[in-house]
Amino acid sequence: MPMTDPKLEAGLGSPRLGEKRQLSERVAAYLREAIMVGELPTTGYVRTEHLAARLGVSATPVREALMILQSEGAVRWEPRRGFRMLPPTRQDVDDLFNVQAYVAGELAARAVSGLDASEVAALRATQDALVEAVLRGETERVGELNHQVHRTINRAAGSPRLSSLLNLFVHYVPRNYYDRVAGWADASKRDHEAVLAALEAGDPEAARAAMVEHIENIGRLLIAHLDRTGAFTRTDLSPTPT
Repeated sequence: MPMTDPKLEAGLGSPRLGEKRQLSERVAAYLREAIMVGELPTTGYVRTEHLAARLGVSATPVREALMILQSEGAVRWEPRRGFRMLPPTRQDVDDLFNVQAYVAGELAARAVSGLDASEVAALRATQDALVEAVLRGETERVGELNHQVHRTINRAAGSPRLSSLLNLFVHYVPRNYYDRVAGWADASKRDHEAVLAALEAGDPEAARAAMVEHIENIGRLLIAHLDRTGAFTRTDLSPTPT
């Protein structure tokens, strides 16, 4: 990892008044994703100051971020030893995407009645741009457009509390790693087609089924990635500065 991680570098100088909490949440979001995809060691004990130096921030937001992750079960604080990152299990990842698929599918079904023809056409244009980005190999752009498609559908459902619940699960989806997880970009190009076709046809059940299959497919691809990187088989728990 570089001394200042490029995913955090922009705007991470000394935080202005009122931005301290926001910075710790951004660090937590980065660490959450990095743990999930196996980019950071998920065993051993974390040296807060070393991690802060690598991310180019002070130790305080890193410590606050680790406390956030502890409340989520991603790290564990052990007295006199520090924080230890806990590797995700295959069951953890499978559970995450199964629940996300159920909620996202329900939102997609509800979005059928919340989107008019012009809004569906705008979604189609966004998807066309996503396909072009996939073909050009612009994975960062693919991630942005993928987020835009899902956000539009979720908001159109007219169910803000259910959408907020979905966001709790999406926190754990490493959306900034489209270039790391094989098949994700292609899945967004291919799977979205069935979702959009259902929205264009005004078919809520088809929209639900297509979205469920898409999210479950994304989960399967992430599990395959974690299998390849050995994230599920790391058992060395000896203290290791990170």
